[in-house]
Amino acid sequence: MGRRCWRRLVLVAASLSAALLLLGAVTRALLPDSENRVLGSGWLGEKRRSPLQMLYDLDQGPSSALAEVHRERRSLLRRACSRHTRRQRLLQPEDLRHVLVDDAHGLLYCYVPKVACTNWKRVMLALSSPGGQDPQAIPAQEAHAPGRLLSLADFGPNEINRRLRNYLAFLFVREPFERLASAYYNKFAQPYSAFFQRLYGTRIVRRLRPHPQPEALARGHDVRFAEFLAYLLDPRTRRDEPFNEHWERVHALCHPCRLRYDVVGKFETLAEDAAFVLGLVGMPDLRFPAPPSRTKAATMHDQAIRLFQDISPFYQRRLFDLYKMDFLLFNYSAPSYLRLH
Repeated sequence: MGRRCWRRLVLVAASLSAALLLLGAVTRALLPDSENRVLGSGWLGEKRRSPLQMLYDLDQGPSSALAEVHRERRSLLRRACSRHTRRQRLLQPEDLRHVLVDDAHGLLYCYVPKVACTNWKRVMLALSSPGGQDPQAIPAQEAHAPGRLLSLADFGPNEINRRLRNYLAFLFVREPFERLASAYYNKFAQPYSAFFQRLYGTRIVRRLRPHPQPEALARGHDVRFAEFLAYLLDPRTRRDEPFNEHWERVHALCHPCRLRYDVVGKFETLAEDAAFVLGLVGMPDLRFPAPPSRTKAATMHDQAIRLFQDISPFYQRRLFDLYKMDFLLFNYSAPSYLRLH
């Protein structure tokens, strides 16, 4: 067989693999809810109902206030995707690296850094432990350890599609600019963030700061918020490599217009939404680690206000445009402290 024919066969095989993955995502998205849930029957050969079927039962029965909230979020997401997305590239398995898999309970969770993902990973580990481990007792470094949790990217197209059809898929989101402020504060303004300061801070200082001091060039320990935002807006940043997951847009991490998410939880209602998911799993007694108190949540909001108040309206608008899709897809309004006009 000639080299040209061999290359053509390889390209065809790759295209078919990608098409299979796309088919799995789209098929579920276009099916009526009743047909979606029937696909989950006989889940793992057990008699108990899967989380996906539990959600279907809720949708069919008398509606609770919380179930109605989540039904409306799903509807808003579908409408926003239809309105604001056009042609999209085929998803590859590697695009699904953030979608974690729990085969024992029929769950897919797309984790988003700075949106309680450490605690959700703890919960996923607790669900998979035979003794019903307390999530709070799992160290953060164990929750984030590579290989502790499988992702959809670890499977072939057929196995990916089967899970997309049959499992309950959920994600948690957060007001984009508060998430961005949290990422800056956690990764650049804390003394324990030396790794991120060396990896990204030195790069930001070298590229954007006139006449930097030698210590700043070596350590990247004093990056200002305005410099961090300028780095995000610099076309060279995304040209060189994808955004780090801590400030990457949610729609680029989880592909909510390509994959159907059954539950869209929000950081602002974390306790109620976490309880809703665990109720669908049939584990209402599993305690999700305590979310931030109202006082701490207010402090984080005030922190975002303080960080953005010194950013010019021109750069506020450019940054809003960069994260606009997350605002639209998850029904967040532009923060009132921005000066966008």
